[in-house]
Amino acid sequence: MPLITCVEDLRLQAKRRVPRMFYDYADSGSWTEGSYRSNEQAFQAIKFRQRVAVNIAQRSLRSDMAGTSVAMPVALAPTGLTGMQHADGEILAARAAERFGVPFTLSTMSICSIEDVAAHTQAPFWFQLYVMKDRAFIESLIERARAARCSALVLTLDLQILGQRHKDLRNGLSVPPKPTLANLINLAGKLPWCWDMLHTRRRSFGNIVGHVQGVADLSSLSAWTAAQFDPALNWADVEWIKRRWGGKLILKGIMDAEDARLARDSGADALIVSNHGGRQLDGAPSSISALPAIAEAVGRDMEVWLDGGIRSGQDVLKAIALGAKGTLIGRAFLYGLGAQGEAGVTRCLEVIARELDLSMAFCGHVDIRKVTRDILVPGTYPTQPC
Repeated sequence: MPLITCVEDLRLQAKRRVPRMFYDYADSGSWTEGSYRSNEQAFQAIKFRQRVAVNIAQRSLRSDMAGTSVAMPVALAPTGLTGMQHADGEILAARAAERFGVPFTLSTMSICSIEDVAAHTQAPFWFQLYVMKDRAFIESLIERARAARCSALVLTLDLQILGQRHKDLRNGLSVPPKPTLANLINLAGKLPWCWDMLHTRRRSFGNIVGHVQGVADLSSLSAWTAAQFDPALNWADVEWIKRRWGGKLILKGIMDAEDARLARDSGADALIVSNHGGRQLDGAPSSISALPAIAEAVGRDMEVWLDGGIRSGQDVLKAIALGAKGTLIGRAFLYGLGAQGEAGVTRCLEVIARELDLSMAFCGHVDIRKVTRDILVPGTYPTQPC
């Protein structure tokens, strides 16, 4: 097994193992991919202040997110088609997160169902909800999440319509892959992936097929999904979901301070600063550049987290310094999953935790909960507008 020193090592291994259309699905953005690239680049511009002769013998990364005690302020983000990066991918990622002590979030567009993940884990997990026109289906998803002991609902707000993702269009993305000549040639070089997929029954959208009237197989699923994302989604719907759910509600996709204040007023418990990994509005600012203004606007009233561009523990530390109470990783854990399955997700979390611990120590801090922007070099990080 090749030595894994960083998340980039996992990415390269995943690229070799995962079929092109599913690797590209994870590792791409919309249109020019400018926002996708800027999410990572903006982190690189931020510099640390190194401190010395500070007692750093006793360090702790422990924190909490939405009332959940976590081994470090990192959760696994909701990602669609996770079970196509590796057979039974959502189950494997959830188990790795549970053992490590960080939250796992299951996407509505997962391959393994809510019930699948609940049956293979002990700790409560979070469920991510897309708002669709079929409100009866939304109500049933909420009830299924409650029955599965989900401890929080993550409501994604920035996918009322789908961003144009050129790689998915060129690859003819489908679940499972269509037996075209190009796909068959690509799959011929991914035999370990194929072998694993042959030995699982989970190859479709487990939360949808068989749970929606008129959707019994993949041929009917595609048309239903395309017609269901609701462009009429508004804050009244958020309040309705909050009442219907009754538990912890986290709003994902906030990129503006005014929207953050509306999120606070909706009664949500936390918000996630996120541009959907650069997969929706190309040309949007990076998530980290939007964070300070949002943290300043509502950080005293609700938890502010960040998603987008995190590839290292140093990125986590920078987000915490700029006002995030927690962070979420998506592509980073998908690389680990695609590369090595459950062990790869664990390795991803180990790498990030070690980088976070060492970098915090070099900056003269011992408690992640007490880190502030004083660890950053002034002028290298974004600030809230005056």
